[in-house]
Amino acid sequence: MNNIKKIHMPNFLNTRLGLFGFVAVLIWLKNIFAYTVDFHLRIENAFEYFILFINPIASTFFLLAIALYVRRKRASYITMMVIYFLMTLLVFSNVVYYREFTDFITVNTMLGAGKVASGLGESALRLFRPYDVLYWIDFIIIGVLLLTKKIKMDERPVRARVAVSITMLSALFFVTNLTLAETARPQLLGRQFSRDYIVKFLGLNAFTVYDGVTTYQTNQVRAEASENDMDAVADYVKEHHAAPNPDTFGIAKGKNVIYIHLESFQQFLIDYKLKDEQGVEHVVTPFINSLYHSNSTYSFDNFFHQVGQGKTSDAETMFENSLFGLDQGSLFTQVGGKNTFEAAPAILGQEAGYTSAVFHGNAGNFWNRNETYKHLGYNYFFDANYYDVNEDNSFQYGLHDKPFFQQSAQYLEHLQQPFYSKFIAVSNHYPYSQFTNNEAGFPIAQTNDETINGYFATANYLDKAVEEFFNYLKASGLYENSVIVLYGDHYGVSTSRNQNLAELVGKSKSTWNDFDNSTMQRVPYMIHIPGQTNGGINHTYGGQIDALPTLLHLMGIDTKNYIQMGQDLFSKENAQLVAFRNGNYVSPKYTMLGSSIYDTATGRLIEEPTEQQKQEAQALKDKANLQLEMSDQTTNGDLLRFYTNSGLTPVNPDDYNYKDQLEQLEKIEADKGQKSTSVYSKNDNTSTVDKYHTESYQDYLKSGQ
Repeated sequence: MNNIKKIHMPNFLNTRLGLFGFVAVLIWLKNIFAYTVDFHLRIENAFEYFILFINPIASTFFLLAIALYVRRKRASYITMMVIYFLMTLLVFSNVVYYREFTDFITVNTMLGAGKVASGLGESALRLFRPYDVLYWIDFIIIGVLLLTKKIKMDERPVRARVAVSITMLSALFFVTNLTLAETARPQLLGRQFSRDYIVKFLGLNAFTVYDGVTTYQTNQVRAEASENDMDAVADYVKEHHAAPNPDTFGIAKGKNVIYIHLESFQQFLIDYKLKDEQGVEHVVTPFINSLYHSNSTYSFDNFFHQVGQGKTSDAETMFENSLFGLDQGSLFTQVGGKNTFEAAPAILGQEAGYTSAVFHGNAGNFWNRNETYKHLGYNYFFDANYYDVNEDNSFQYGLHDKPFFQQSAQYLEHLQQPFYSKFIAVSNHYPYSQFTNNEAGFPIAQTNDETINGYFATANYLDKAVEEFFNYLKASGLYENSVIVLYGDHYGVSTSRNQNLAELVGKSKSTWNDFDNSTMQRVPYMIHIPGQTNGGINHTYGGQIDALPTLLHLMGIDTKNYIQMGQDLFSKENAQLVAFRNGNYVSPKYTMLGSSIYDTATGRLIEEPTEQQKQEAQALKDKANLQLEMSDQTTNGDLLRFYTNSGLTPVNPDDYNYKDQLEQLEKIEADKGQKSTSVYSKNDNTSTVDKYHTESYQDYLKSGQ
């Protein structure tokens, strides 16, 4: 106490505004410390550093300013210290939570704090670090100094106009911050693709408030839903169901399922040859081309992506559930961690004893995958934490494809068979500058758009990575007993850039129109079944919403009792109607874009449609809109919680733990002994990783063509 008595405080701390400013600086420092030391936010450039540097300021000033409106001395200081404590607690809680889950605390997490605490268990103490004292020491010191009156409480209240000015200034600063954030990352709040990004650009306080608002909105819609709503959806699905084709039903029964996610891969890349500056043609994707034309592959050349703002996550939503993404934002981020689903992992797990796993060399919380996958029923999720990711083998969206597939083998070989798996490649992702240096292994296109120029090189790299993975599947013995599905998730070249691409795809920039844009929504969909010889190119019109019923029927599982919006592409009852998230559609006869009707076969705009053409086109539009409406009702109202006719046991997300998964798999192998069906066990408990042969990233760049 004697030492405290000797402390002399700067005069500004003895004023309310002085203490307000001092505390605001301390909270700002805590946020910056957490950003740089505990969080892994992947800062890409100086502009992002600047936004990160300023993003705590607006919300900190706004919240602390509440205390300035309180005129009574003691109440004002108590208010300030309580807000100070809560903001420190928010930062520190997120720090500790992030160390365990590599994610930020959501409102739903707060509401289920007991589950989080029990999930941490004995590991909780190991999450603390000696330097954690830095998050709290300032609060303790200031509290003691106030109690001992070394910091004197200012009797004079802050003038109302000063308090209002600070509040208005903080609001203006937030608008500026948000504008800069939207400049760096368009549709940051609309698409909600990553909590990391919202924290990086807007800060923890803003993220928490935003998450609270969206959670409330979602819960309101959910609360108003009823079993009657589910009955209406079930009736639609029953009428919409397309019976399986007996010629293809069950031809892949019992086989492993391996999905290969071809990031941003469009159909026009198939068989495409890019001319270099000397006019020499280079095949962009020779290996994928060979799969596309194989008699063991069922390929679709009129298969369209149907994603909205959720982009990649929307594609996953459709492939896993046969439900559309939301009309705004991402289903994964908005309801993926809350809703009840009847997804492929759960269906195959409960119907046929499949193990399920996702492999992805990026942060687990990107698109909220670490939570959504649990609700879908995925047993395992190997995210970036399970890979050796460094500056030499990765970029802003994660691990490059070659090391990704190679490093995945160490986990894949331990999965019990049969398994349902998904490998999410990322290298062929905008801005396509990963392989455009002077030593690039593939020619760069010569247009005025740098994004387009690099697109072919990244696609070529993906092609080689997929080929190496196939070679491993064959060497390890997995190939013959697997059905391998390759699909494109969404466009690689956006609509706004398509005119710059026109000449490369045999079109004219001057005559490029909306119909041409719609044709560019085609993406590959290839079902490769080793041993089959009846494959070939199928011209059926379909989209990603149709993928799940198509796969399940190939696996010998009838989908008539499941709530799925799509139809089996092999079914003779398939309607061949592809609805897009914006209400447009394409069919073999008509393509309707806005109010314009096109002849799909010729691409010609029907400028003066007959009354019959109008009626036919409108009838198709009504069907497309109804499909979207039924899907939205299902997801927005979480209607599957009312549905029991499928016979599935509802997925309990608490049953899944994505920590120490290799140890989990090895324990299962040990417990099963000779009954273990993993590749590792079948190979006399010897790893098959050495059977994986890959060309390094550096060697690829130097390989030339």
